[in-house]
Amino acid sequence: MQYRPWFIALCLLAEAFVARAEDAPALPTDSTAEGEEGEVVVSATKIETPIDQLGSSVTVINDEEIARNQWRSLPDALQTVPGLNIVQTGGPGGKTSVFMRGSNSNHTKVLIDGVDANDPSQDGVFDFGQVLTWDVARVEVLRGPQSSLYGSDALGGVINIVTKKGEGPPRFTGFLEGGWFDTFNQSASASGSIAHVNYSFNVAHLLVDDTPVTPLDLLPPGRKRINDSYENTTLSTKLGADLTDAFGFDVVARYTDSTLFFTGDDFSVFPSVPAAKQSEQHAQQLFTRGQAHLALFDGAFGNTVGIAYTLYRTEIQAPDTGFGLPPPNLNHGDRIKFDWQGKITLAEDHALLLGVEDAQDRLLESPISAENDNIAGFAELQSEIVHDFFAAGSVRYDENERFGGKATWRIAPSYLVPKLGTKLKASYGTGFKAPSLTQLFVNFPAFNFFANPNLKPEESEGYDIGFEQPLADDQVRFGATYFHNEIKNLINPNATFTSLENVGRATTDGAEVFASLSLTDRFKFRADYTYTDATDDTTRLELLRRPKHRASFKVGWRPIDRLALSATLLYVGSQVDGNRSFSIPRLNTDPYFVVNVAAEYDVGKGITVFARADNLFDRRYQDPTGFQRPGFGFFTGARITLDTKASTPGANKVDTESYSKETSK
Repeated sequence: MQYRPWFIALCLLAEAFVARAEDAPALPTDSTAEGEEGEVVVSATKIETPIDQLGSSVTVINDEEIARNQWRSLPDALQTVPGLNIVQTGGPGGKTSVFMRGSNSNHTKVLIDGVDANDPSQDGVFDFGQVLTWDVARVEVLRGPQSSLYGSDALGGVINIVTKKGEGPPRFTGFLEGGWFDTFNQSASASGSIAHVNYSFNVAHLLVDDTPVTPLDLLPPGRKRINDSYENTTLSTKLGADLTDAFGFDVVARYTDSTLFFTGDDFSVFPSVPAAKQSEQHAQQLFTRGQAHLALFDGAFGNTVGIAYTLYRTEIQAPDTGFGLPPPNLNHGDRIKFDWQGKITLAEDHALLLGVEDAQDRLLESPISAENDNIAGFAELQSEIVHDFFAAGSVRYDENERFGGKATWRIAPSYLVPKLGTKLKASYGTGFKAPSLTQLFVNFPAFNFFANPNLKPEESEGYDIGFEQPLADDQVRFGATYFHNEIKNLINPNATFTSLENVGRATTDGAEVFASLSLTDRFKFRADYTYTDATDDTTRLELLRRPKHRASFKVGWRPIDRLALSATLLYVGSQVDGNRSFSIPRLNTDPYFVVNVAAEYDVGKGITVFARADNLFDRRYQDPTGFQRPGFGFFTGARITLDTKASTPGANKVDTESYSKETSK
């Protein structure tokens, strides 16, 4: 029998764990679960705000939940978030899109440590499948139109990713994992703080070398399936210095290099079939930002000025189908953005936020070069109007080089009913999505298709209203939110399919319902259900890849201090999709459910062993149609954490909440 390197390494580590298992300290109990009272959110207002004071619908995923469920990539972590539908073409590394409350996949703004992360070279989309979670401290999912604070791309909502910040004495971590589909993952990090300086350095490597993706019934007779292979290396760092009580600066950087071998489509026949040879995608991403903070008038006027840079370069080489080897498909673009943000404390419970942004998007030889500038200013007033009645109102104006000016606004009140503890919340706002450089300038004359430089922004107007009710000292909590969005000027192909026009309209509405139970600090349960009705107002047909029914159940249990167990169940109802070649443009898919379980055990001396089983019942399903999602998989590994002793006064502070402030604060 031939043993793989990861199996041998795990066996060696296991021997070391057994030898060091004596006198292990107990684990702390779980922290506050997402969405409960006491959680602090930044993305909803760009100001740190307790979640129970917000009128907006927001879900928080912290690093403790990510570690407990052993979610290795961002799509894994987002699967159970209400209001979202996650679509991934196959296994790890497959293109992953998020449809938020029925909006399009390019209608969600993504931030990584304050950096605008949407791809300027591909219609402003974001491929969630490229983000590993080892250095992620928290993810905030903000639903509903948010352009009054975030501008373009926030038509459907915002997903804010915050990475870990170093605090306390030096800490070193190492991670090793292996399992099904020839999986071999490793990561390492070093973090801490010295006097007024904090630092965090991270490296992560993910390899999944043998994932079956192409359904066998799509292959021509006699052709064997070639499984997908994906490798991702991510380097990240976060540095900060508080030089005085009033002045400091921060620098963040994140670089990802990934390679995906996948089975594309052979368009030399109609309808197309999966190709006989694999395609290769090589993607590089860079997100970096530097900023300085200055507090004036005893902290009453806080200022942040920053510069951020985003770079994408994605190259796809397809196999020769008999018509000559095609040239590489290159998408290359970048963005540079300058911004200033000022927070003025008007009174104890009243704050005024002001901001100015200047951003330039560029398309670089993909296949042409083009650029677009956007200057914007915004203001937000956040107040406790009367006791337990909170409200945030914002307005923004964008001046775009290509389509002119665009104003957006939003208001989000909330009220905490005395004695009952009931939270009533609502929001109403507008959003827009600027036409991309590709839509404006990239022509495909071989297919008689041409760009339209006169496109206008896509626009939305939406509202939501809901409640949350705690019971039994917050051991039980339940709530519901109704949402409604109207989207117009959608960019769709014209009647002759030779160009693009602002001709589309759509309406999405639905409800998000949840219930949570915390019998003790050791046992937590949460259930979420989302109903979505997304309709094309022109054709009166249901929009593709928006399931009406979606539900999730999560259980976390710590029977003893050293052992943590978790389980998730995801149910996705039937939805309208096309087949892989879209020779059948509309079909109804089968519903499916997936169960994942995970366990981790603290051996002691900083060593934790863990295991998980994904798709426990080996459900075979396709989402999207034509791309098979992974079946049952078992994975196991170990994590080692080394905390050194404090070397300076105050340096022994531990980041118990694993919370890092958003860089735009």
